[in-house]
Amino acid sequence: MRIDERIEQHYPALGPQEQLAADTILNHLGDLAVYNAAELARLSGVSKATVSRLFRRLGFADFNEVKEHTRALRSSGVPLATRESDGGLPTHAALEQRNLQRLFESIDETRLGEVANLLAGARKVLLIGFRNSFPLALHLRQQFLQCRDGVGLAPQPGQSVGEELAGLGPADAVVLLGFRRRPESFPNVLKAAAGTGASTILIGDASGRRMAGDAKVWIECPVEGAGAFDSYAAPMSLLSVLANAVLSAVGRPGTKRISEITGLFDSLGEVERLR
Repeated sequence: MRIDERIEQHYPALGPQEQLAADTILNHLGDLAVYNAAELARLSGVSKATVSRLFRRLGFADFNEVKEHTRALRSSGVPLATRESDGGLPTHAALEQRNLQRLFESIDETRLGEVANLLAGARKVLLIGFRNSFPLALHLRQQFLQCRDGVGLAPQPGQSVGEELAGLGPADAVVLLGFRRRPESFPNVLKAAAGTGASTILIGDASGRRMAGDAKVWIECPVEGAGAFDSYAAPMSLLSVLANAVLSAVGRPGTKRISEITGLFDSLGEVERLR
């Protein structure tokens, strides 16, 4: 059980001092890694012995075990509350820059060009994303549709993925956005996509490495955030670079398609015109 679940289960039976410590833990789950037991006790307004007793009642041997537990939760994408004294903006900005640096150190122009050529030349391109990855897949589809046709998205609202995979073959490509807190079935979806013979491109955070062997291409993209939630600044930057590379690989037909789409926007009044 997660530490918050354990606290909820035991809370009614805790003494007043232990409840104070439990409340402090719940309010600072994301910060526990930077505290020691004495600091947590002082923050709670209770004794160090009370904090130690609470940990044992929750099933932890000591504070180090609690820290490892919360680190594991955060690395899996579970949002943990933090209380940054300075608002956290400098820390946030530094981490965003580090994520971007790590991303572009892992993928060079040659590799990017190979992926872009694969996507530009595919008969069909299917983009798959669940949960937090779905908006990324939706955005990437919107970009790809500017320069080529035959771009699908799965799962559609209320639909499953099987219908979208049916009929794909070696001439096609599937891009799977697999960032953490994926559905349990995600590895099976990846294997099924690869089983169609289509070229599979897996994009995800470090937790996706264990599945990388089932994809033709693996691109790792960090999402660590300074606060409770993951940051998707680096993934969005990657998608922008990838979309531009695909447009370049498509060449003149892509430019012609953009012109045609822009003309339709104007005739349908779908996009405001700059004056």
